[in-house]
Amino acid sequence: MVTDQEARGAWSSKAGFLLAAAGSAIGLGNIWRFTYIMGENGGAAFILVYVACIILIGVPLFLAELVLGRNTHLNPVGAIEAIKPGTSWKWIGALGVLAGAFLLSFYSVVAGWVMAYALRAPFGTISGLASPEEAGTYFGALSSNASQSLMFHGLFMVATVVIVARGIKGGIERASKIMMPILFILLAALAVRSMTLTGAGAGIDFMLRPDFSALTPTVVLIAMGHAFFTLSVGMGTMITYGSYLTPEHNLPMASLQVAFMDTLIAIVAGFAIFPALFAFGMEPSEGPGLVFVTLPVVFHQMPGGMLFASMFFALFFMAALTSSISLLEVVAAYFIDELGWVRSKAVLILGVAIFLMGIPAALAMGSWGGWSIASMLGATAGQGALGSVGILQLNWFDLISHIVSDYMLPVGGFFLCLLVGWFWNRATVEAEVFIGSPGFRFMTLWINLLRWFGPLLIGQVLVLGILAEFPSLAQLVDTLQAWFAGLDILVALAVIVVSLVAGGKTRPTEFRE
Repeated sequence: MVTDQEARGAWSSKAGFLLAAAGSAIGLGNIWRFTYIMGENGGAAFILVYVACIILIGVPLFLAELVLGRNTHLNPVGAIEAIKPGTSWKWIGALGVLAGAFLLSFYSVVAGWVMAYALRAPFGTISGLASPEEAGTYFGALSSNASQSLMFHGLFMVATVVIVARGIKGGIERASKIMMPILFILLAALAVRSMTLTGAGAGIDFMLRPDFSALTPTVVLIAMGHAFFTLSVGMGTMITYGSYLTPEHNLPMASLQVAFMDTLIAIVAGFAIFPALFAFGMEPSEGPGLVFVTLPVVFHQMPGGMLFASMFFALFFMAALTSSISLLEVVAAYFIDELGWVRSKAVLILGVAIFLMGIPAALAMGSWGGWSIASMLGATAGQGALGSVGILQLNWFDLISHIVSDYMLPVGGFFLCLLVGWFWNRATVEAEVFIGSPGFRFMTLWINLLRWFGPLLIGQVLVLGILAEFPSLAQLVDTLQAWFAGLDILVALAVIVVSLVAGGKTRPTEFRE
């Protein structure tokens, strides 16, 4: 007899789930965003703060989503409705599904550029870019060309749709089992090559020697924000992936393992990039253009540059693809569970819809680059009430990225912390965690981090993000950042001490000897 869970889909093994979950977390953010953020904010010192944030907020929220998903075996909307029926809480799940769709719409555009570089690198096109100016012109020609941006955006969406349409075991899990080991091997090989270049020592020192003078309240909050986003929490991705789990999975251990792999890949990516940058006299703080503009010049100067450029952009593409399939799965799971669509229908229709949603983002670097909400309203940048609001000046690509990353995901994470920490039956939560992990000894600490530290941190990110839209409030933002950073440290220490003193291992009645 086939159970509802078997018909819906399930991971075939613990390793399959771990690789798929790690693939969801490991994406453009690890190799692109993390490296340039780290380069701009002190290298090793930033890493230390980032790791602390992963442990204090990333892992607890990751575990909360897994618990909610496995307990209900439903998509984010259905899962929240199942535990809080007839309430408005389900709109948090709906926000997550919507965020996944919008995020994939512009994520696919960037991944399409990565795909173009990956396809062209073996022919020496990328490693043939000899100067930052030449590399910048090349990237500008690609990103601003409507036909090329749309074509690669479409091709990437096709690849994503094909994998997700094949289901959990035959599609997502199988693809992750193939791509993730290859990604690890390629990245390790690139790191070894980068660290053995003449003059790479300065880059290794940058990665290992903390410069605590570079740590500012702003840097701390940046680390907190990236730690939150890198694990794919806040929009229900892990609720969806958790819904395909069976009881034998140890959820706390899985959360730690995925967080470890995600952080390890980000750090190894740093070792693959920064020693090479220093070896060839490049600046570590090159910003978002690091991967598409700076690294091609490095590959040009590197012996065997064509080979290593091919390897780098191949792994970059695979990292993007393992993340995109999780984004599409979040959206597809809603239509499969709630509307009863068959998987193939849901994935195909949604794939086409998200491709269409991404067209404005694909054109934002070219013909639609001058569009903004302010321009539609006739406001001039920097002038008047509308012209002084930062969000109103953004083109479509930056606008959607900003709304999703800086508002939708934090709101989702904020309310998920409250839901699991305060408003879900404590005995049910504990019982679900202890299934597969009866020796878990940090229950009190986990719950308190969700109840107190998570909402505090995420609330700060939201408040500061809103205030930062108004340049006239810059001084207030700086003051609040300093105050918030100090408060976060005190609250985190208090939560840890109180939780450990209170005793971490509690078990629901039905689980006691």
